[in-house]
Amino acid sequence: MQGLHLTADLHGCKCADAAFLSADTLSRLCRDAVSEAGLQRVDERFYTFPDYLGQPGGVTGAVLLAESHLAVHTWPERRGVTLDVYVCNFSTDNSSKAEHLMDALIAAFDPDESHVNRLLRGSTEPETGAEELLIEWLNADSAFGYKASRRIEALRTEYQTLEVFETPQFGKLFRLDGLYMTSEKDEFFYHEAIVHPGALTHPAPRTGLVIGGGDGGSSEELLKHPTMSRVVMAELDPEVVRIARKYLHRVHRGVFDDPRLEVRIGDGWEFVATTTERFDLVILDLTDPDTPAHRLYTREFFELLRTVLQPGGVVSLHIGSPVFKPERVARLVADLRSVFAVVRPLGLYIPLYGTYWGLACASDSLDPLALSASDAARRLAERNIADLRYYNGDVHPALFALPNYFRDLIA
Repeated sequence: MQGLHLTADLHGCKCADAAFLSADTLSRLCRDAVSEAGLQRVDERFYTFPDYLGQPGGVTGAVLLAESHLAVHTWPERRGVTLDVYVCNFSTDNSSKAEHLMDALIAAFDPDESHVNRLLRGSTEPETGAEELLIEWLNADSAFGYKASRRIEALRTEYQTLEVFETPQFGKLFRLDGLYMTSEKDEFFYHEAIVHPGALTHPAPRTGLVIGGGDGGSSEELLKHPTMSRVVMAELDPEVVRIARKYLHRVHRGVFDDPRLEVRIGDGWEFVATTTERFDLVILDLTDPDTPAHRLYTREFFELLRTVLQPGGVVSLHIGSPVFKPERVARLVADLRSVFAVVRPLGLYIPLYGTYWGLACASDSLDPLALSASDAARRLAERNIADLRYYNGDVHPALFALPNYFRDLIA
């Protein structure tokens, strides 16, 4: 029962007319595509409809597969085709064969436009969402996803929807409002890049503020610096912290039990506006700007952050994908530059986010580019920071070596 179901709507097909009008032609086309995909044909039935009001009728057909079925309908007056491919995965995973079959059929019909939908059906554990395909949209035109083995927990809080999944690719994976936040196996890409370039640039950071970051990953990275005596985490939603403590130990590594960390539940803006403390490092570890955190991505909030920075302090934040959200990235960098004297964008590919991702360090005086690869390696050694999986001395300047399209975007 469990399997992959694909549907496609094709428009403006440029194939020969016979593929629309002839049951025999369409049958041969489908048989060939089934064979090429490695699926087993059991039987078939194709039927050509009679002409109607002077217009030729289309063809409808179905190929029975040992794995399930292929169905096809042609609309010659529209140069359109609808396709339906379903394969079960009873004894082996036939998903790639289904994708191959669909790709071959789309290529044969040669449409100007195609709209494909994918549905994982017949979970063996429907109550846990086993074999669910988790899709995230990068923008209105682009999406990507990962398969979940099971849904561990899901709840709606006062602020957002929280979900934890077990996944084959990344282990435990955490989502907020349908957006990937972190995972056990790839969290180091994001957390090391958002923390260490700024923290290592500072000669001796002692205090840190993490706004958001309820999974604990950024706080854990900050506290690897031996001079750090205090980190405050200002997290809006207490359920994020609970979820992290319960399921995401491989992300936070017990940081919630570190006496140097203080968790303050509440609004990040309110904390910054009312605190009398000053911090060497501020990490904005937030959800994306088009979420309830949008106020914290504004020039007004950046100006407020300056008031809680110690002289020589550094703010680090993520600014999104310059590939899929270029306008947003350009605006955020411009707003940062209107507030801080030194703004250094950086970038890296983050697997969980499915794209090259932008971050930035901002300060009134410290410049991460002034730290050479050898200086960064020396400081890491002096601070005895060795348990890193992405960041090192050579990576430090490389993170700030931006490709030309990114440079042009923020020029």
